[in-house]
Amino acid sequence: MVPERRRPSPRAGGGGMRGGAGGGGKLQARAAGHQGYFTAGLAALFLCLTALLVLLPLVLPPLPPPPLPLLLVPVGLMAVLLALALVPPSPRRACTEERAWHVRLGLEGEPGSSCSYM
Repeated sequence: MVPERRRPSPRAGGGGMRGGAGGGGKLQARAAGHQGYFTAGLAALFLCLTALLVLLPLVLPPLPPPPLPLLLVPVGLMAVLLALALVPPSPRRACTEERAWHVRLGLEGEPGSSCSYM
């Protein structure tokens, strides 16, 4: 049997991502045609949006402040989310869900459960 030949890696030949000479002809050709993340049109769009955000507050008249209940909506949402994140689930509900999974899997009588079934 003839042993399989392994291809030399690009790093072994001196080529690679860090400016090595030779080795990555296809890779270098593909990288030269790569446009990047932002095109000229996208950069122009960002510049126009920035100009609008800077100039419109200078031109438009000031708005009256919103009513107080509307200002409390984000505070209330944050309080609810904080309560949901920090309050532990009730042990009774956790046992009910665990028992349902044990019944579905057919493991109802096996030890190893943290809940006592009645």
